[in-house]
Amino acid sequence: MLSVVWLNSYPVGFVFLSGLFREIKVKFFRQEHPVPFSFLTEMDKEKIEELKIQTQKWLNEAQEFIQKVPPIQIYSAIGVFELFKRTSSNTIVLTGLTGCGKTVLFYQLRDGSSHQGTVTSMEPNEGTFLLHSETTKKGKVKPVHLVDVPGHSRLRPKLDDFLPQAAAIVFVVDAVEFLPNCRVASEYLYDILTKANVVKKKIPLLLLCNKVDKVTAHTKDFIRKQLEKEIDKLRASRTALSSADIANEYTLGVPGEAFAFSQCQNKVTIAETSGLTGDISQLEQFIREHVKP
Repeated sequence: MLSVVWLNSYPVGFVFLSGLFREIKVKFFRQEHPVPFSFLTEMDKEKIEELKIQTQKWLNEAQEFIQKVPPIQIYSAIGVFELFKRTSSNTIVLTGLTGCGKTVLFYQLRDGSSHQGTVTSMEPNEGTFLLHSETTKKGKVKPVHLVDVPGHSRLRPKLDDFLPQAAAIVFVVDAVEFLPNCRVASEYLYDILTKANVVKKKIPLLLLCNKVDKVTAHTKDFIRKQLEKEIDKLRASRTALSSADIANEYTLGVPGEAFAFSQCQNKVTIAETSGLTGDISQLEQFIREHVKP
């Protein structure tokens, strides 16, 4: 009874009751789907008849109420209900080419240590934890679900397993060995930026230049410009292919203009870090922008 009274206060409740009672009516009370009454006592049959009458009464009341309520109120109520059903994601996906330092960054974020001696990951490193820099922080702090996706070309498809839950993506680039890997990194980044999940959900992406503590490291502006040039070439070559040969349904950039990350459907930002020295403040700031405490 309490649930019925509570539902009577909300248009959504009547929508639910209407559907529920209609389902009961169709399944049990129509002649083409009769309930096997043979095993029931006369008293049971009387109770069922009473229930049929009461159910029909509720259904009629619900339908009358819905007809009187302006549609905009019903839609608004349903919208609020859907909003409350959603929960903000706390998943951050680390990806990039093999050897760029993703796993070191994973351990720096979790333990505050580089864990020197780690080997190339063949399976995703995954964990939910407070960022190490926030373990002594007072007040409410939301744990981060961090996933380090292997960078080997055969293992990159594992990325698709985590994109539906991703609040943000961190694409790690080796700032020291950037030029020899520029083409391959651009291809992988192009594939990510044109994935349906990334485009439709507008998943923000951080282009993170790692190992900047090394004197031979390239600057983030140089890396950004080179990646934009390579992606522009890729865009031209892939656009020329027949649609049957293109795995992704989305393209990048503005036709007739040189590609720039600012043209992407999702927001792309660039930052620098050093997993080895533990200078990861820009990475932590990006994570907290998208996983609120």
